[in-house]
Amino acid sequence: MEFDKVEQYPLNDREEQGSCCHKTKERSADEYRSLRNRLSRIEGQIRGIQGMLERDAYCLDILIQVAAANAALNAFSRELLGNHIRTCVVRDIREGKDETIEELLVTLQKLMK
Repeated sequence: MEFDKVEQYPLNDREEQGSCCHKTKERSADEYRSLRNRLSRIEGQIRGIQGMLERDAYCLDILIQVAAANAALNAFSRELLGNHIRTCVVRDIREGKDETIEELLVTLQKLMK
């Protein structure tokens, strides 16, 4: 599944210097389908917003749709984060990989900006 692969983009100075650890995650068919469906709906919402703009829709109507798209992206993030904690984080903690906790905390700080 192409969706499972992580694009390799520099995330921090350590990775830019070439010492990165490229991670991927195997997702269950149900998890993949759920996340993919959410993204497809979000993609449709964004196309709808673009259409509203092209049709000169009223500003506040567009803003309402933008808020709905933002809420959908937040729901996607919550589902992905929950899945990550239940699978990757739990597994790593059981394997004694405490650095995963720090990674999660850094990610949560970024999400809360």
